[in-house]
Amino acid sequence: MASDGTNGTKDASGKVFLIWGGEGWVAGHLKEILQEQKEKVFTTTVRMENREAVIAELERVKPTHVLNCAGCTGRPNVDWCEDNKEQVIRSNVIGTLNLTDCCFLKNIHCTVFATGCIYAYDKKHPPGGEGYLEADPANFGGSYYSATKSKVEELMTTYSNCLILRLRMPVSDDLHPRSFVTKISKYDKVVDIPNSNTILYDLLPCAILLASAGDTGIYNFTNPGAISHNEVLTLFKKHVRPDFEWLNFTEEEQSKILKAGRSNCELNSDKLAKRMKDFGVEVKDVHTSYDECFQRMKAKGIK
Repeated sequence: MASDGTNGTKDASGKVFLIWGGEGWVAGHLKEILQEQKEKVFTTTVRMENREAVIAELERVKPTHVLNCAGCTGRPNVDWCEDNKEQVIRSNVIGTLNLTDCCFLKNIHCTVFATGCIYAYDKKHPPGGEGYLEADPANFGGSYYSATKSKVEELMTTYSNCLILRLRMPVSDDLHPRSFVTKISKYDKVVDIPNSNTILYDLLPCAILLASAGDTGIYNFTNPGAISHNEVLTLFKKHVRPDFEWLNFTEEEQSKILKAGRSNCELNSDKLAKRMKDFGVEVKDVHTSYDECFQRMKAKGIK
């Protein structure tokens, strides 16, 4: 059942937001932003695949906008999905489509926080070269997680009420266990490959703008450009943890300790940057955004 995150505050806009996966990391950030904006926001942990429960929740809360942050990524990482494929399908395919469909039937806008980990560098899209566009077909199926995500995305584009935001390696202004920086800072060794990243501080307010405006379709939801693991950790060392050290290894060496492959790619985020200009918002490049993120962490005393 949904919980009210407004503490009785009257919303200013007439919009009602319902966040699915309400106890999750990204959901918590969205709830905080919406509360600061004095919007009416609820959260729920109802299972997306339970159609009767989903319909009942929508009828009870009567949202104008659903923000879907639910889904199965695996613990401690996507390797878990290789051994739990039925559960992954139930959540990431059946559940996601069911919630989108129920929202469609009730004329509710639905934003899905999806993934850009459906691509891999190739001859046309090498590191430092052309980034993948929203319309480019997925070419990475090296993990079961990514394979299900690319398939369900194709189906979701059918729905006229659906906004799909492709996040990649999301980062928050802390050392939350789900943050990309936290993960790589704890690895014994890291690969050094440039990738698109999503700095939540910068981009989650953009998600609310897009949803509120009723935008639909797919957006590569990343900061412009790509940044390598070493570049990230160098900035982390500079601002947050001066004594931090790390070691590298190759993709081939990494593959020997993983059950599933990992997506490495750059997404072209020109579409997002152009749309944000309509709202007077500049989407900062990934290097600038990371530098500012770590400066905020330092100011908070995070180490």
